[in-house]
Amino acid sequence: MPAQGAMTPRAAWMLILAASAILMITMGARLTTGLFLSPINTATGMGVASISFAMAVGQLVWGASQPVFGAIADKLGAARVIVIGGLMLAAGTAATPFVDSEWGLLLTMGILSAAGAGAGSFSILIGVTAQRLPPERRAFASGFINAGGSFGQFVFAPLMGAIIASAGWVAAMLAMAASTLLTIPLALGMRNKPAQPVAVPAAAAPAAPVQPGMTLTEQLRQAMRDRSYLCLHLGFFTCGFHIAFLVTHLPQEVALCGLPAGVSATALALIGLFNIGGSLAAGALASRYRMKSLLAVIYASRAVMVVLYLLAPKTALSFYLFAGALGFTWLATVPPTAGLVGKLFGMRYLATLFGLTLLSHQIGGFFGAWLGGLSFVRFGDYTWMWYADILLALAAALVNLPIREAPVARTAALEA
Repeated sequence: MPAQGAMTPRAAWMLILAASAILMITMGARLTTGLFLSPINTATGMGVASISFAMAVGQLVWGASQPVFGAIADKLGAARVIVIGGLMLAAGTAATPFVDSEWGLLLTMGILSAAGAGAGSFSILIGVTAQRLPPERRAFASGFINAGGSFGQFVFAPLMGAIIASAGWVAAMLAMAASTLLTIPLALGMRNKPAQPVAVPAAAAPAAPVQPGMTLTEQLRQAMRDRSYLCLHLGFFTCGFHIAFLVTHLPQEVALCGLPAGVSATALALIGLFNIGGSLAAGALASRYRMKSLLAVIYASRAVMVVLYLLAPKTALSFYLFAGALGFTWLATVPPTAGLVGKLFGMRYLATLFGLTLLSHQIGGFFGAWLGGLSFVRFGDYTWMWYADILLALAAALVNLPIREAPVARTAALEA
């Protein structure tokens, strides 16, 4: 029998599955935008740099919206936030084919759809499940939800590629807009506010306890003074740079190598497919090993993968191998990062605090998408971006090593 106020196993699974399905849709829409770069450029003549900038702004807005929506979800519940986000994502995506200026693209793709996707993304979904699940299930749940985002990339990338090839990019955009509305009924299982956490023995609770009487402002002030939390931000910045660069510019890289567009869609799908295993593995390993060590290994392995890609012949097979290897680490940083935030500060404001790390992730994403476009226009290829990617991945591996995995005590300064 579950303890009073605890979720039944069936209810827990329904919550995890709903969160995973929502992330599948929102991340599927976000992680396939690079497929539209060339078609939009051909249709509007805006230029790769201008379209890349709009997509880069979308990366930034997606990150900036998450701590805001996370704070709202912490106070009012996640369901309302997800419903509003679904409507925004659908509206922005559906309106994109009907704009023909940089400002219009900034509004639809860079702001409206990106913010809508942020309202149904990691911080809100992992936050709401972590608040309702017992401590021993949180790492697994975050990995499972994260895998849903990867599955969305696996499904959406070839689907959008096929629609673009057969019916055009406008039809693909409208089809994507319609699919994002499915997040609204999925949010119904999150309508109730989370119950107060059930008391558990101290030995069974790996996360920091909720600080009695601590407000969100006090918690944010404490977090921003904590070195381990700031190290997480720095590492996640690099993760965002890496992912946004590839999501936005991998199709163009494939074209530069003289390969058909179908190779890029397949490569993006393989990234999503292999990251399902990577996300589940990261969620399982995060409950058994030091999460900071797991993050360091993930970041360092990315540097190795990029070096091997640069040395390999540029064939369809090499892109598929690169995508599969990279995909295993693609979003695998999310479960250990969310787990560390929960360990340091507890579950009460996890959606907000983890949302802020995702903001740093997307600041990196802004530079990855934008500088990739500038590099292409200036040099005609992405060589310097690959070099920057290697250096940043190594730096991210090193910056995670000083992180300590112990709850942060409330300081006297905060109590004064």
